[in-house]
Order: sequence, then structure tokens, then C-alpha cells
Amino acid sequence: MRKWMMLLAWIVCVGELMAQNTITSPDAFLGYTIGSRFTRHHQIIDYFKLLSKEKPDWVSIVPYGTTNEGRELLVAIITSPNNHKQLETIRKNNLRLTGLLKDNVAAETNNVPPIVWLSYNVHGNEAASSEAAMLTLYTLLKPDNQEAQQWLQHEVVIMDPCINPDGRDRYINWYNSVVGAHMNVDIQSREHMEPWPGGRTNHYNFDLNRDWAWQTQIETQQRLKLYQQWMPEVHVDYHEQGYNEPYYFAPAAEPYHEVITKWQRDFQVMIGKNNAEYFDKNGWLYFTKERFDLFYPSYGDTYPLYNGAIGMTFEQGGIRAGLGVINDDGDTLTLHDRVLHHFTTGISTVQVAAIQHQQLVDNFKKYYDNNNNAVNAGYKTYVVSSNDINKIIAVKQLLNNNKIEYGILEGSFKGYHYATNAVEEVKLQKYQIAVSMYQPKSSLARVLFEPKSMLTDSATYDITAWSIPYTYGLDAYAINEKAVLKAYSENVVGSNIAVSNYGYIIPYQSFNAAKLLAYLIENKVKVRVTARPITYNNVTYPDGTLLVLKTSNENVNWVSLLQQAAAKFNIEPIPVNTGMMQKGPDFGSPDITVIRAPKVALITGEQSSATDAGEVWNYFDQALQYPLTLINALDVYRLNLNQYNVIIIPDGYYRIFNDKNVAEKLKDFVKDGGKLITIQNATATIGTNLFGLKLKNQKTDDTVTLNQLPVYDQKDRDRLSFSIPGSIYKVQLDNTNPLAYGYDKTYYTLKQNSDVYELVADGWNVGNIDNNCYVAGFVGNNLKDKIKNGVLFGTQSVGKGVHVFMADDPIFRMFWENGKLMLANAIFMVN
Repeated sequence: MRKWMMLLAWIVCVGELMAQNTITSPDAFLGYTIGSRFTRHHQIIDYFKLLSKEKPDWVSIVPYGTTNEGRELLVAIITSPNNHKQLETIRKNNLRLTGLLKDNVAAETNNVPPIVWLSYNVHGNEAASSEAAMLTLYTLLKPDNQEAQQWLQHEVVIMDPCINPDGRDRYINWYNSVVGAHMNVDIQSREHMEPWPGGRTNHYNFDLNRDWAWQTQIETQQRLKLYQQWMPEVHVDYHEQGYNEPYYFAPAAEPYHEVITKWQRDFQVMIGKNNAEYFDKNGWLYFTKERFDLFYPSYGDTYPLYNGAIGMTFEQGGIRAGLGVINDDGDTLTLHDRVLHHFTTGISTVQVAAIQHQQLVDNFKKYYDNNNNAVNAGYKTYVVSSNDINKIIAVKQLLNNNKIEYGILEGSFKGYHYATNAVEEVKLQKYQIAVSMYQPKSSLARVLFEPKSMLTDSATYDITAWSIPYTYGLDAYAINEKAVLKAYSENVVGSNIAVSNYGYIIPYQSFNAAKLLAYLIENKVKVRVTARPITYNNVTYPDGTLLVLKTSNENVNWVSLLQQAAAKFNIEPIPVNTGMMQKGPDFGSPDITVIRAPKVALITGEQSSATDAGEVWNYFDQALQYPLTLINALDVYRLNLNQYNVIIIPDGYYRIFNDKNVAEKLKDFVKDGGKLITIQNATATIGTNLFGLKLKNQKTDDTVTLNQLPVYDQKDRDRLSFSIPGSIYKVQLDNTNPLAYGYDKTYYTLKQNSDVYELVADGWNVGNIDNNCYVAGFVGNNLKDKIKNGVLFGTQSVGKGVHVFMADDPIFRMFWENGKLMLANAIFMVN
């Protein structure tokens, strides 16, 4: 019996040793060769979990959240067994290098492993990278891969196999449903014609690769919470580009933002040269230093760079390629090719980071030492203020999400005043928040707050202006001096309101007030609005102030509902005991009216912009929390539009409204009392064709001399003179108009087009620009003189209804905070 027990123990021991020396390959797990078909998200997750069980000393799985559709988000942490035993020590030491962890323990720099973070599949239909992630994980963990084992002694690799599972599965499920037994490499085949909205975006059709800094989406919020706990030294963001392109890797194209250091630039070159060596050996084509710049702060390469890492984008040609496609060179590009290329750059990055581990750590610490001493900061302190606490709270939330430290400014200072473009005495409104550049996140804070970011090259990939004071609608100063900030404290104003049996005045100064309005209307409380200022108890409240009265609300628990809403949205209602005002209209005046509950439909689907329709959907679903019906543009001809009293048409290219019957149907909806809200190109087409809006004359002098004729190899640069990728303009508002209730007389808009309209005679010109309206960002020379002297936001009376037109997107990517109130006004206030 004893011999049998010894034999059994020996067999178990041998079995454990064999298990340690073998791991399951992706091909064995999936039942097909990587690259021969697409893999669904849950299978990728299951494979990562399997390897964590097979090699627990080398890899661990850390779940960090779920998507809107309930799919799991996780990372794998891969490093040597010795490092694995002290992962928490390594993580904390990395935070000490930055100064974010203040525990009075000195940071170690000698022979400590840097963190390398690899992010895959942020765009769902750029699907090759998640396949490559499985192959990369397998290769790093293979027991016979002694080189990888050596690398992992010197670094910690964090792999996020799929940032955007909802988009990925949308694409994969569609593709698998249309591909035949064999792939079709003809680009005209339906398997290469992905339907609207495509798999690029998340559930709400947001581009997650534009959301890193703003963190408006749940996937980003959850991921960045984990990212901030590690603060990697290297970050790679995997993408795909058009199938006719080869492969792009760093070094990146100009412009680079000024805060990007020489070390970060040099390391990109070092990685690029190593990648090139692998690609050259295999005869694979690639390009560097073109197209993909490092300026806009919310990418998967720039955001890590502004947080001290070596941030890089790797782009494989492959969008629309499916399992295989013939490109313009006559070559067949397969999924297997794309996977292999991404796999190669991943291994190359891990290799270089291991070899350069000490330099990575040393320069990472130097970066943060400079940040903590404001070495590269021009302005040393930024301060924003407002008379509405909720605008300050919104900024505070953004700072918290990005681990940017803040406080309260005390004392007398002079600073650059954003509103006047001049150095003045700092005069703060009732509430404020200040940010010092003497802190770990100094570089990121500078990028987000500086009035104007310097462009070294105008050929940029995205918007060129985003400064927080403009996007959040705040008064602001940039101060050259270091200021010692007092600890921030906050008043919760809506938690305990006095009881009134008559009614309440509700200040309307921020988007929170609009959310309160939506909450009350959704709960059947009748809310009134005053069209003229009122004075009560010696306090004057402007046009647009809300009233909730016992009158008309006796059939609902209106006081309790108002208390709930006030606490939820941090609004302080003022109790009143009479309807007679000291000045202005009394509560029974025709100038005080009940706000009609909107029944809202959003035009979406084919011909609408997926991302623009998605942001309105997200605005209603997550921010305003008010019901919305999504209807397809191509279905408008057969739908009963009378079920709605508000229709929103976002940016898009709407051929459907060229149909005379459909156009007349939409026009009749407005004439009969409906409200139509058009945004950007919807305004430029529907507003002009159906309602007589007129774009300002934008003709230019096309007379040129011979030496001014365009040169062929400068054709891309010549196009820039007609480009406005995203710049800030100052808009003068008529804040007595319902569209501008709650605003001061100035609004800052993000212009991505040159559209400016002639003043309307049949309505109201609410948001106008003059000769001196440019604020920040790149504008092509041929457009500068066009964007002036006209209207951008307004209303037109059409029969019994109204057309609200917007030349620009007021809620751009849901981070243009100050425009959210204007869209709410268009929905609830304009009548």
C-alpha cells in the first residue's frame, strides 16, 4: 500500500511538472488557427483566464469593469515569478516615482521593473489586434521561450486584450453572419461593406480613442481608474487603418506638444528602429513620422505621454479587409498577416523595454521630478471661478478622474484673463478651484488648462483647442507666480431646503438645473419659467428662472419630488409665500408659462453621423436621463411624426430629405407646432433647403499668379488652408432668449466648419460672432476671413412651430460641458 502511495505521489509530481512545461496554444484552445477566422470577445477572455490558471506564477487576471452591454473588461499582468510575488510593492514604488503616492517612503530606482501596458482593439472593427493579443500572451508565457523569461525579469507587462468589447462583437457577429465558407477578397463583396453604425465605436457610438482625458464613457472611466493605479512607463495603443496602407509605428508625425520631452521622442525612435529591424527581415512595408501626430490630449498615445509614459500608436492596414482582401497593389492582405504584424511590434516593444528598463525608470522619475517642481511650466497657477457651484464641481470631477491636484487660491495676484486676453488683477466669482503646476500631473494639467497650445505643425489629426475654461464656461486666469493653495472645500447647497406650501424659485444657471427640470417633468411635476427678470426679497432672478408652485401640482407629491431633485442635482430652491413680486411679472402673468413636456425623437441610422447621433443618445440616456425615441432617417417617410413634439437631427449627410415628400412631411411637422433642432451639417442642408437659412457668402478671390500655383507634392499642405479641424470662437449671446437661458452674454463654441449664417428676419439671432471672435486653435488661411459677422445659433418661426438651428455641435464628444445647457434649452425652453 505504501509503495502504491509513493507511486501515486510520483505520478502527481510528474504531472505537475509536465503541466508547468506546457501551456495551451490559442489554436488548440479555439479549434482553429489564429487569423483564419475572427474570435468573439468572450473566447479571448476565456483564453486569458485559462493561461492564468496554467501559469499562475507568471500571469494574473485583474477584472476592472463591464461595458454598457455587460461584457467583461480585464487586464492580464505578466512578469517573472519573483516579480509576481511583490507586485503590490512594485506598483506602489512606481507611484512613488511619480509623487502620486505620498507615504513618506523613498522611491527605489535601481533595477526596479518598469510597467509596459499594451492596449488592444479600442476600435471594435479594427479587430486584428485582439487576435494578436492572444498570440503575444502565449509567446511570452511559453516555457521554452527563455528570452521572454529574461525580459520578464526586468519589467511588468499589462495587457488589455480588448478595450471596446461591445464594438468588437458588433463587428465580429456581423462579419461572421455574412462571410461564406471561404473568404471573398473582392472589396465589393458584402463582407467588406459594414453597415451603419459599424463596429468602430462603443454602445453609444463613441470613439473611445478620443475619450482618454475626458472620461465620458464607462469603459474609459473604469480603465483609467486602473491605469492611474499603475502609471506605466510605456503604453502602446493598437489600431488599424485603411487596408491599402501598410503598417505605421512611431516615431510620430509633427506636431508634438511642447510638454513631450526629448527622452520620450528618443525612445519612440528606439522602439521604431527595433520594429523596423523585424519588419525589414520579413520584407514587410511600414512608414513612420507621418499622419499620426501627438497633440490632442485624449488619444491612447498622447494621454500616456502627458502622463510621463512613452505613448505610441501602432496602425496596421486592415479596415474593411475582413479575413482577406486584394489591395490596390494587387496583393492579398489576410487577417493572418495583420495579426502577425501586430504580434511582432508587441514582442519588439517588450524586448526594448526590458533592455532599457533602467533608463525607462530613471527618465520616468526625472519627468515627474520636473513636474513636481514646475520645471517646464510657463504659467505656475491656473484658477477658474463661477457663481454656480455645479460648474466648479464638474471641473473638480474631471480633475479627480485624472488625479490632478487642486485647491483654493488665496491672496492678490495678477494673471492672464482668458475673457479679455489681457493681464489683469485676479477677480474671482463666488466659487473657485485652482491648480498649481507644482504637482505630479503638472504636464497634463498644463495641456488641459493653457489658453492656447502652440502648434509646431498645422497638419494635425484632430481638434486643436480644448482649454477647460472655455469648454466648461468658466471665468479663468493663468498666473505666472507659484501660489500656495488652501485645501478645497465644497458647499452642498441642495441637501436641506425649507418647506413652503406656496412654491419655490429655482435658479437656472447650469446644466444641473436642466437635469433637475428634466427630472421634475418626467415625474409629472409642472414647472414654470419666467420670460422676464423677477425680484423677490430684494434678490433679482434673471429670465429663465424656474418656478414650482402648489398650483397645478396638487395631484403629485411635488414638495417631496423637488426635495429629491434638489439633493440629487445640488440645486437650492428658494421658498416663496406669495406670487406677488417686488419687480417683474407676478406668477400669474402671461410672461410666466408652464414648460410643456417634450416628447423627443432623434433621427439616427444610415445618413446620420454615428458618433454625433450617439452623443445625443448618450446625452439623453446618461446625462439628462430623459426619454428619447430613436428613429431611422430612412423610415421618416412612413412614420407618424405627430407622436413627438421635438425632433433632433444631428450632423450627417441626409439625402433622404432631398425627396420632396419626405421634406414636406418634415416641414409640415414644424408648421403644425413641432420643434425641429438641427445641428452642424443638418443645419447646412435642411436649414437652408427647407427653411430658407442662408450661409454667408464664402467666395474667395481665386486669382493667382504663376508663382502662386499649387505644387503637386505640397497638395496635402495646400488643403490645410481650407481646414479647421476644431478651433474655439467667442460667441455673443442674447441671454434673454430661451435658447440662451442660464448663460452670461458670452459662449465659447468649437468650430469644425466654416459655416456662418446670415441674420434671420423670421426668428431670433441668439448666438452671433463679430470681426474679432477667434480665440484659439488652427484655422486655415482661406477660412479666417469667412468665420465672422453672422449667426451660429438661433431660431426661426415656421407656422405654429419653430426651427432651432445650430451651426456647431454644442455637446461635442460629451466633454464640451458648457454647451449641454444650450441643447437642454432647445429641448425644453424654446417654444
